[in-house]
Amino acid sequence: MSFKDAARAACVSRAFRHSWRCHPNLICCIGILGSDFINKFDRIMKNHSGIGIKSVKFQYNSFYNTRRSTSISHHFDSWHQIAITPWIEELTISLSLSSFNMEYSFPCSLLADGRASSMRHLYLGNCGFHPTINLDLRNLTRLHLINVHITGDELGCLLSNSHCLEQLELMYCNGIICLKIPSLLQCLSHLEVFDCRILQVVENKAPNLCSFDFGGRQAQLLLGESLRMKRLSLHYPDAMYYAHAKLPSNAPNLETLTLECSTDKMVDTPILPSKFLHLKCLTIDHTIISSSPAYNYLYLVYFLDACPSLETFLLGISQTHMEHDSIIGDSSHMRQMPGHRHDNLRSVEITGFYSAKSLIELTCYILDNTVALKYLTLDTTRGFFSCSTGEHDRCFPMDKIMITEANRAVLAIQTYIERKVPSTVKLNVVKPCSRCHAVESYLERVEGG
Repeated sequence: MSFKDAARAACVSRAFRHSWRCHPNLICCIGILGSDFINKFDRIMKNHSGIGIKSVKFQYNSFYNTRRSTSISHHFDSWHQIAITPWIEELTISLSLSSFNMEYSFPCSLLADGRASSMRHLYLGNCGFHPTINLDLRNLTRLHLINVHITGDELGCLLSNSHCLEQLELMYCNGIICLKIPSLLQCLSHLEVFDCRILQVVENKAPNLCSFDFGGRQAQLLLGESLRMKRLSLHYPDAMYYAHAKLPSNAPNLETLTLECSTDKMVDTPILPSKFLHLKCLTIDHTIISSSPAYNYLYLVYFLDACPSLETFLLGISQTHMEHDSIIGDSSHMRQMPGHRHDNLRSVEITGFYSAKSLIELTCYILDNTVALKYLTLDTTRGFFSCSTGEHDRCFPMDKIMITEANRAVLAIQTYIERKVPSTVKLNVVKPCSRCHAVESYLERVEGG
C-alpha cells in the first residue's frame, strides 16, 4: 500500500491506524528523500509503538547529496532505533549503490544490550558496519553482507558473538584481507564469499561446514579438515589447479563440485595421492581466454578417473577466440588414454561443444569407458535460449563465425561420435536453429565441394 493510500485509510479507520502501530512486519521502500518526505516518514515511524515487531525491511532507493549526509544519517538511526526491538527476528537494511557515497554506518549499539537477542536473520547492503563491542546475537542463524565496509577483525568480533550462525554470505566486502571462521561456530553449514577485492586468506575452523561457494580473485583457502564438506563451488581462474592439488585430501567426502575457471592451462598429471571417492556431480565451466590452439580437453580424463562414484558430468565451454585445432581435415589418428571403467556415470552434458580434436577424443573416451551411461547431450549453441522451447519468439543471436563453427561441430559428431553411441544411450545434439540462424550451412558447403 502506498503512503498516500495508507494515510487515507488511517483518516477514516481507527482500527487501521491501530493495526499499523502494532504491525509485526514493516517493509519500507523509500524513494527520493526530500525534506518534506523525511518529516512525514519521521512522524509515521515515531507513531509506531515498536511492540511485537518481527521483521523489518528498509530499502532506500535514493540519490543523496553528500552535504546532507549527516542529517540523513541521523534520521536513519532514529528510524532503525524504533524498528529494532527485543522481538525482532529479521532485519534488512539496503541502500542503493548510488547512495553509497554518503558512507552511512549502521550503529552497532542497536544490536547490543539485548535489543537483538531474538534476531535470526541480518541483511546489510551498501553501508558501513564496524562492530567493536560485544553484540547480543545469540540466536542469529543467517548473516548476509553485500557491499558492506567491514574489516576482518570487525567481522571476527561479530562472529564471536554469533554462536548459532548457520549461513554466512559475503559479497563485495572490500575491507576484508583475512577471513577467519572460528571453531566456536559449531552450527555453521554454509559459507559464501564472492568478489571481496583485497581478500587474501580464508581460514575455516568451523567443524560442520558442508557447503562453500567462493568466487573472485584467487585467495589462499585453508579449509582445514573439512570432513563434512559435501558441496564446493569455486569461481576463479585457477580453480582447476586448486581442486587438483588440494581438494582430495582437504575435503574427501565431497559429493558435488563446481569449478568455474578461465585459464589456458590444463591439469596434465594424474590425481594420484587420493581420490574424490564420494563425488557424484562434477561441473566444470571453462572459459578459453586466448587464441592458443593447444588446449587439451583429453586431460580431463584424469579428473574423471579420480571420481569412481561420479554420476553426472557437466562441461561448459566458452571461447573468446574461435581458433583451435579442429578435427575437420585432420588426418592424424585419434589419441586414446588408459583409463578406468566408470560404472556409475549416467549423464554427460557438454555445452559449447565445438570441433576441437581433444574434445572429440574426450567424448569418445567417455563412450568407451562407461557402462551405465543413459544420456549424452552435446550442445553446439553454447546453451543459449532457443525458440524451440516456446518461451521465446527467436533464438539467441549467433554471429556467422559461431554458426559456422557449430555446423563444424555437428559434422564432427556425425563423423566420429554417433557410431560409438550404443542403443542404450540417448544422444541429444543441439544445433543452431535453421529458422533463426539463416546462414549457409557448413555441411552444405562441404557436401557441395
